[in-house]
Amino acid sequence: MEREREIACYLTLYAKLIRLHSAPHRKRFGEEMQQLFCEKQADGDLVREMLAFAAERIMEAEVEERTGAAKGARSPLREVQRNGYRDRDWDTRAGRIALEIPKLRKGSYLPSFLEPRRTAEKALVAVIQEAYVQGVSTRSVDDLVRAMGAGGMSKSQVSRLCVEIDERVNAFLSRPLEGAWPYLWLDATYVKVREGGRIVSRAVIIAVAVNEDGKREVLGVATGPSEAETFWTDFLRSLADRGLRGVKLVVADDHKGLRAAARRVFDATHQRCRVHWMRNALAHAPAKQRTAVAAMLKTIFAQENKADAEAQWEVVADALREKQARLGTLMDASRDDVLAYMDFPREHWAQIASTNPLERVNREIKRRSDVIGIFPNDEATVRLVGALMLETNDEWTVARRYMSLETLARVTDNPDIRLPAVAT
Repeated sequence: MEREREIACYLTLYAKLIRLHSAPHRKRFGEEMQQLFCEKQADGDLVREMLAFAAERIMEAEVEERTGAAKGARSPLREVQRNGYRDRDWDTRAGRIALEIPKLRKGSYLPSFLEPRRTAEKALVAVIQEAYVQGVSTRSVDDLVRAMGAGGMSKSQVSRLCVEIDERVNAFLSRPLEGAWPYLWLDATYVKVREGGRIVSRAVIIAVAVNEDGKREVLGVATGPSEAETFWTDFLRSLADRGLRGVKLVVADDHKGLRAAARRVFDATHQRCRVHWMRNALAHAPAKQRTAVAAMLKTIFAQENKADAEAQWEVVADALREKQARLGTLMDASRDDVLAYMDFPREHWAQIASTNPLERVNREIKRRSDVIGIFPNDEATVRLVGALMLETNDEWTVARRYMSLETLARVTDNPDIRLPAVAT
């Protein structure tokens, strides 16, 4: 009878799988399959094997639909090549299932039955609940906890949830770094944290880099006083201790101490964020003249090479100095930092001239931190931001290259980088 029940469960799954292949609601696959197995009360190992089998078939069908051809098939209809697999765990009611998700050479693929950003949302809930049980939450957080029906959670329950998330986040933020990373972006966003009975503003630092394969990765997260040189030195050394090598350019705002720390730890050039510098420069100009001043400053960055840009910089600075002395002083002191990106391949200028590539990341952090309002402690801040960065990194892993291998070969110490052969 037991075996018959297992076979019946398997046949029911397969029939449902066939229907889902042609249905427009595949995203319900995970929940429906797990519910089916719970109702059948099948053996745990068998359930996981059957879920893994069904997931594999769903992924193959979706990737075949995306690429326009079956795996290994030579077809003129093929739109994109496969590019191996990446590992990812799928947490189900029957336990954790190891998936091998197909990768594509162009674009990205995430199975329709997986829930994107699940870890980040769990971390958000954990921080909300932690603030609540510690009695340091705001009225808006209290309302959220009641809306989630979590008002009865104990400190031990919240602690177990936090430990589970911390294990994943800490493993991600402490992973070894291999290879060369020519470009490193550092940016800070600010959140409110309770400290010793006071509410203080705390900088959350995000480190993102491009490796020699042209892929972006989130390397680290830290909280602290962003203006302190010792903080920057300690943070950069922690990245170096994990294996960060080959940094040629550090792109960041004009944080005090960062320039010296970057040179000391990596012997790297500092690129001052051009966008933030423009805002600072225009703040020194009268409101009615800012449009004209902005147009003059933009002529500097429209030049074809660094020599012409430096010459135009002097022309603009001299023209503005007569009426805006403070602006002239700023330009005299910041030219080398703002134009540092022009020493690198022109194909990279748009990405390395500013910290704009991190704008979306910062928006996601602010969106969730606004829900919290005030974090209960620094650990909660790293928990939420780290979980969000973990899932952002997952998305970047399956996305197309951020920079081409050919242009990166001119920057790294490995000039023999070549594109991999394309499978047919």
